[in-house]
Amino acid sequence: MAEPKSGERRNLRTSVKGPLMFSAFWAVLAFVAVLIFASGGSAKVPRFDLAFTGAGIAFIVTLVMAAMLSMSYKDNAEHLGKGSGVNLSSKRPASARGGDRPQPGPDAGPDSSAH
Repeated sequence: MAEPKSGERRNLRTSVKGPLMFSAFWAVLAFVAVLIFASGGSAKVPRFDLAFTGAGIAFIVTLVMAAMLSMSYKDNAEHLGKGSGVNLSSKRPASARGGDRPQPGPDAGPDSSAH
């Protein structure tokens, strides 16, 4: 894998910013959710300790998952993008329709000798 030249911007998949933003989003979401639901109502004191714990756990778990997924990424081989491929056309061949098949002759099958 080629290293980017100095001054050249890296794409979001290979940079560190993408997984960090993804993890930060889920951490903030977990913080808000735990802060609301762990308090038990508006009359009680908000549980910031549980909210920060939940946000930290969400941040670490999603960051590890994003790192593992980005490490397992692999480009396809060059030869896979070349060639005609299989079933590129939606037009069905004549033999699949059943109308243009050649009919077997009288001596083609084993049953023809029984006549």
